[in-house]
Amino acid sequence: MVDKKIETWEATGRRKSSTARVRLRSGSGRMFVNGREAAEFLRREALMQYMHQPLVLTETADQFDIQVTVQGGGLTGVAGAIRHGISRALCDYNPDFRTPLKRAGMLTRDSRIKERKKYGLKGARARFQFSKR
Repeated sequence: MVDKKIETWEATGRRKSSTARVRLRSGSGRMFVNGREAAEFLRREALMQYMHQPLVLTETADQFDIQVTVQGGGLTGVAGAIRHGISRALCDYNPDFRTPLKRAGMLTRDSRIKERKKYGLKGARARFQFSKR
């Protein structure tokens, strides 16, 4: 019996407080997030399109089956983390993809996170209403 090794490319993507571990395998274009279909997990078409941008840019949308494990954050952060992870995994698969992905800004980690609440204030910057009398 011949053991057929399936080649896998792995990468980690991050956005806000979300972390996504992405695994690309050659396949037919199916995507699973935390064991569920990606469309069922994300629930919004705009987030699905955002997440698929690296695959569309590199014209590899139907070449890979994608398995994603995500922790933390909301749906927008999750979609951004998956997009970042897919971009990095595609660079491992084919180094020629690095230039177009870099130009599109998909390899840069979006480091914007929620600003902490300050003491004596309502939130990060919002103050309580001032009353003269």
